[in-house]
Amino acid sequence: MAFIGSVTLYVFNSRQAPEIIAGDFLPDEKDAKKMNKKQLAEAKVDASNFTLSVYPEAVFEEQTGKGLMHIRNEPSNAYPINVKVQRNDTKEVIYETGAIQPGHEIKEVTLKKPMEAGEYKATANVDIFDPKTKKKQGTTQAEIQITVKK
Repeated sequence: MAFIGSVTLYVFNSRQAPEIIAGDFLPDEKDAKKMNKKQLAEAKVDASNFTLSVYPEAVFEEQTGKGLMHIRNEPSNAYPINVKVQRNDTKEVIYETGAIQPGHEIKEVTLKKPMEAGEYKATANVDIFDPKTKKKQGTTQAEIQITVKK
């Protein structure tokens, strides 16, 4: 029994910490705009809660890839976010918000590249970051229906 304990202790003590090559850090801001004063005044920051506001439908023009996609980082949140919208069928990232600070929102966006007219199911992968270190703290998701019009 003492032998097994010694081997276990040796194995745990001889392990090296894994080398971190790259991490997930908060990207620069891109399309986010500050919310209006009334919306900001109604919110209190609570670091223990996170409220995600992603409208479940987005509409784009086929020719330009421009459209409306509403994503809001509520002013009551303590954490900045970055959202990557990914088509469910191809797994292609079709839009990335850049940093959205608490109290900011995305409304008008341009897709990475225009898509053919039609209906698409997508997932908004929301990465949540520490406001001081800018390191990723977690991820949550929301489903979005993408409509591309001719």
